[in-house]
Amino acid sequence: MPKLRAYNLSLTARLAIGLSALLIVGGFVLSIAAFAYGRVAAQDAFDRLLVGAANTIASTISISDGALVVELPQSAFDLLALAPNDRIAYQVRGVNGSVITGYALADIPGSGDFGSQDVIFFDAHFSGEPARFVRTVRQFSERQLSGTVEVIVGQTMLARQELALDIARKALIGLFIGGVAILGITTLVVRSALRPLAEIATTVRGRDPQDLTHINQNAPKEIAAMVTSLNGFMTRLEQQFDVMRNLISDTAHQLRTPVAALRAQSNFALNEADDHKRIQIIEKIHDRSISLGRLLDQMLSRAMVIHRLESARRETIDLRDIALTLLDQVDHTALYPDQDILLDIGDVPILVRADTVSLEEAAKNLFSNALAHGKSPITVGADRLGAKGRLWIKDAGPGPTYDLQEAIGNRFLRSSASRGKSSGLGLSIAKSVADAFGGDLNLHRHKDGFQIDMLLPLIGGKDD
Repeated sequence: MPKLRAYNLSLTARLAIGLSALLIVGGFVLSIAAFAYGRVAAQDAFDRLLVGAANTIASTISISDGALVVELPQSAFDLLALAPNDRIAYQVRGVNGSVITGYALADIPGSGDFGSQDVIFFDAHFSGEPARFVRTVRQFSERQLSGTVEVIVGQTMLARQELALDIARKALIGLFIGGVAILGITTLVVRSALRPLAEIATTVRGRDPQDLTHINQNAPKEIAAMVTSLNGFMTRLEQQFDVMRNLISDTAHQLRTPVAALRAQSNFALNEADDHKRIQIIEKIHDRSISLGRLLDQMLSRAMVIHRLESARRETIDLRDIALTLLDQVDHTALYPDQDILLDIGDVPILVRADTVSLEEAAKNLFSNALAHGKSPITVGADRLGAKGRLWIKDAGPGPTYDLQEAIGNRFLRSSASRGKSSGLGLSIAKSVADAFGGDLNLHRHKDGFQIDMLLPLIGGKDD
């Protein structure tokens, strides 16, 4: 038995790889988002410190003898000292834009560049390092001095960057822990969900090879669909085994008597001294051989038809074509030169739904029966009978016995086989085909002889 090569990954492994890829991509995106959020949060926090320090310095500015006096408060620098690794820059500008105190900041905008806003943040450089600045103003309206005083306070960005990285790092750690937990839980859930598949596999593996009964096991809806399909397959497999068993049984049953008769007659021929009697026995052996060959053909035809009835696709068929094909395929002129064959079909199509091969085999068996056991003339025809299409074969003979007609459909027809005749088996094949396609087989005698009708529903089902 060939072993299936499991070149595909398991569902658990596929899910784990898919989730891992999702977490990696999602982690990359979230890390960018977390860093951006951390950067905004850090900037907002330290901007508040800058505004607090600038306002504190602005609140200490006073006027003395018409001049601005700036007393730098310690509290302002204590606020900025929360970022101990950053450098601090400040500058106080008078009403005319001149620097009263502080650092000479060459990169920052001039007084006229800020516009009318009281609090403005901007980025610049301080001693060659990137820094963040805030500019705030204080209005004076006194006799000695009137105008706007600007206070600019700045700080380098080391602490801001460290805080942004710390926020992003903690977010990624939480994401990693959550992702591992999700991956583990998902793996456990998938294994639990797939456990019924393993149980079904164990059940099937432990069965006897001859046990094709349905699997009765509770399973989730998705797996239940697979179990239903598997049960359907086992049903079809059981049917195929039944066909094979019946074929073997029928073959042994039907052939035992004629083969024994052939053996006995051959022994008589070997021991018969009279040439005339020996020739008579040989003629009987020849007749029996022909009948036995026809019986074998019909039994194989029956097995093939039963198999096709279960698997062949239905198609639209014109019964007139079946009648024409029947006369073309059966070499009646060579085998039965004394039989007159007639064809009776009309111009109106007779469309039914069936399998062409099965229908041809059934018709061929009926025609062969008529040739072998009927009387000339033999007529093959096709027409409509109500809502059904009719393929019929008529001869001038009396037809099969009533016992044989009653036995149509039975597996064993010992009397016919033992006498070297197999007309009953041919009728059984035709009956099986007609039943499979929703039709019937009708046998009836009339004043001119005997007729067999194979009736099948017309497509559309309309009466003439």
